[in-house]
Amino acid sequence: MKAFAVKLWVLLHALALGLSAQVPEFQVEHPEIDEQSAIVASYLYPDVFWVLEDSGSEPILFPLNSRGRIIVPDYLSSHYGGKRQPEYPGMLVLTARNLDWESLGHIKDTLIIADVGNNSNTRRDLGVYLVLEPNPHNIPQCRPFTFLPLAFPDQRSWPPEKWDFDCEAVFGFKGHIYFLTKHRSDQRIDKPKPSTKLYRMDTRHTNQVNVLTKVSEREDLGGWVTAADMSPDLTRLAMLVHNPLVSSIWLFPTPREGDDFLGGVPIVTPMTKVNQVEGICFKNADTLIVTNEQRDWYEIPLQK
Repeated sequence: MKAFAVKLWVLLHALALGLSAQVPEFQVEHPEIDEQSAIVASYLYPDVFWVLEDSGSEPILFPLNSRGRIIVPDYLSSHYGGKRQPEYPGMLVLTARNLDWESLGHIKDTLIIADVGNNSNTRRDLGVYLVLEPNPHNIPQCRPFTFLPLAFPDQRSWPPEKWDFDCEAVFGFKGHIYFLTKHRSDQRIDKPKPSTKLYRMDTRHTNQVNVLTKVSEREDLGGWVTAADMSPDLTRLAMLVHNPLVSSIWLFPTPREGDDFLGGVPIVTPMTKVNQVEGICFKNADTLIVTNEQRDWYEIPLQK
């Protein structure tokens, strides 16, 4: 199926549905979370999902359960959330800075915090923090064991002529970290270009820039790529595409050989009237979670 045909199918299918609004399961109520920008399921702990805020926020991870409620360390539960008590501020990531955190991923029990937001395509300090996943029921702080600086191999000026080097989607696969870019037209922050490029990190230098390897690219997505997640069994990649009218979930099968996920034939699921969707993760093998900046939490059953 060609990309243009997929895009047309999304729009026609949404029209066939009468543009009926997607209904959220609930809204995340924790007041410290006011702009959800990413979500990933815990690898180690049942019913735990990690969420982060957009740029300019403190370097904090928020652990939530499957009803969107904040998880407070057991020994601190009497100190937060009651009358005349402060709200739990989340798990502080010591020694880290949130310049523009935009995505979360994991490679088994290692969380990937992606400081790769690059709206104007001028940053030269992009990178990812790697954190051994902490137990949110027991501790309120954690610390990354490394920061990996990175660069795109095809960006040679800052800003470049083509603004194709923002990123809001990372995922882990077979020990590697992958990146899906977010593109803009005419060097304008507010003008989406419906395409993406897939890159892989092949090195883990801490004292020099890790130049990514370009894997593939895809056009005519119908919007911006704002999140991605690999299924627990590594057989499917879920990619979230935001559009103010019709957003969509693209579910790609894992290639039999190599890692060109974008080259496969996807299952595309439209989502209408969902505001600015920015996070996606597998809740389990049969269900995806999608979140937006407006605190909504959607659960999408997967096609069999």
